[in-house]
Amino acid sequence: MARHLITSAIPYINGIKHLGNLVGSQLPADLFARYQRARGSEVLFLCATDEHGTPAELAAAKAGKPVAEYCAEMHAVQAKIAKGFGLSFDHFGRSSSPQNHRLTQHFAGRLADAGLIYEVPEKQVYSNADGRFLPDRYIEGTCPNCGYDKARGDQCENCTKQLEPTDLVDPRSAISGSTDLEVRDTKHLYLKQSALKDDLDSWISSKTDWPILTTSIAKKWLHDGDGLRDRGITRDLDWGIPVRQGDQEWPGMEGKVFYVWFDAPIEYIACASEWAEDRGFDDAAWQRWWRTDMGADDVRYTQFMGKDNVPFHTLSFPATLLGSGEPWKMVDHLKSFNYLNYDGGQFSTSQGRGVFMDQALEILPADYWRWWLLSHAPESSDSEFTWENFQVSANKDLADVLGNFVSRITKFCRSKFSEAVPGGGDYGQIETDTIDELKTRIARYETYMETMEVRKSAQELRAIWACGNEYLQSVAPWTAIKQDPDLAAMQTRFGLNLAHLFAVLSSPFMPESSARILSSLRVEKAVWPDDLPDFLNKLAPEHGFDVPEVLFAKITDETCAELQLRFSGIRSD
Repeated sequence: MARHLITSAIPYINGIKHLGNLVGSQLPADLFARYQRARGSEVLFLCATDEHGTPAELAAAKAGKPVAEYCAEMHAVQAKIAKGFGLSFDHFGRSSSPQNHRLTQHFAGRLADAGLIYEVPEKQVYSNADGRFLPDRYIEGTCPNCGYDKARGDQCENCTKQLEPTDLVDPRSAISGSTDLEVRDTKHLYLKQSALKDDLDSWISSKTDWPILTTSIAKKWLHDGDGLRDRGITRDLDWGIPVRQGDQEWPGMEGKVFYVWFDAPIEYIACASEWAEDRGFDDAAWQRWWRTDMGADDVRYTQFMGKDNVPFHTLSFPATLLGSGEPWKMVDHLKSFNYLNYDGGQFSTSQGRGVFMDQALEILPADYWRWWLLSHAPESSDSEFTWENFQVSANKDLADVLGNFVSRITKFCRSKFSEAVPGGGDYGQIETDTIDELKTRIARYETYMETMEVRKSAQELRAIWACGNEYLQSVAPWTAIKQDPDLAAMQTRFGLNLAHLFAVLSSPFMPESSARILSSLRVEKAVWPDDLPDFLNKLAPEHGFDVPEVLFAKITDETCAELQLRFSGIRSD
């Protein structure tokens, strides 16, 4: 049995995520996890909330709550929304967990023992207007590399250049906009990433199956300008993981916490520890997924994330693992995504522009969104959500192709035979030809799913559904029944078995709709069609079924126009 460790980039705690966040990490990761489970693989699918850093403190202050209480509440909110979208995490953890505290401090100790952490006296930007030190990402200014005027003090989102706050032209506080900034003395710990540059370069070069998007970003950070630079791993904040060297105090670092970029990826490992503890397992249960000396050498580890997270996952987190000198499981495949834009612009929380995950679930069931987002996943380039495109996809793909097929065949059978699979003769040449075409298409679908080519997988799945409608149109059992009832019975039996097939193949994309079809066909357990001719005889004569309610209601032009206006960024008082 293959073993797959799957992690999705962990969403930040300060608010509900939009559809672009969903399709850039969690949703394709869920697709892959569901597919691997359906094929019989052992899967551990992990995600968590990223809870440390200044954004959490500011969001909590705005909500008028202690930061720990705010994070606990928002974790529950995000977990509920994830469940609503059918995200099948084995565990949805928290980066503020005791497990992540211990592991982060452990890694810092190991890196210090290896001579890869050093102390740096430095001058840090302090905002007099805000009354606090400003973390790198809360200083904005113009990027000296590309001229983008909203570059952050840690990285320019436009050109992905790694920056320091002092690199910015005309810096200002991202909290208040104040330019009343001064530099004060402090000291911090730095991770000597530069010492691991060659190791990281060789490791990345060995990943020949990674998307070009992933390797190009990683190589750019490794080789542009001065190359990979050492990075500060501590901050002057109250909320976070206290700086300790393993289980020992770290002299001179009292009152400081680890920087969020250092502790957040370690939560992937800590999340597995949380999972084990939550289920009453011992440490060996999670270590067999993460330590190659404890059984993880046969694990295939896949990460999913948006392109803005690639540098931290290809360089910083691997540097932590390699630098520790311990046998931790390294990522085998990193699937990165471009951005999803909204109707000619970008998603904007402050302007109320775009659709956020909680709003989406209030509008339509999750499978409408899952299907559109995955079939339009921004893999090779950015993609764009428009309401017109969403309407066309829902109506044509879901209602007209899949929904229409299941409805036609079940209603026809009930009308002309009964709510039980009819008998009839053996399958004929047309059915054999259809099976042969489906074999080819299913093999292609499986290949695309294995290689995580999300859009191609969706296109192939839709083509498989279309085979069913083409079959019904060609044999026309509603006509055949007038001359040859046995022939029509066989064709109807074949059609009902196709509905079963489509439900199983669609389950990674649309689990709720798949479950509804299987329930209507009275199939208790979905089994992957490894032997297609055998599978298409599983619903034998006299097997009972129920005609399902409408699987996919069409989106009207009026509804489409209303939704476009509602989410255009126009707010009513």
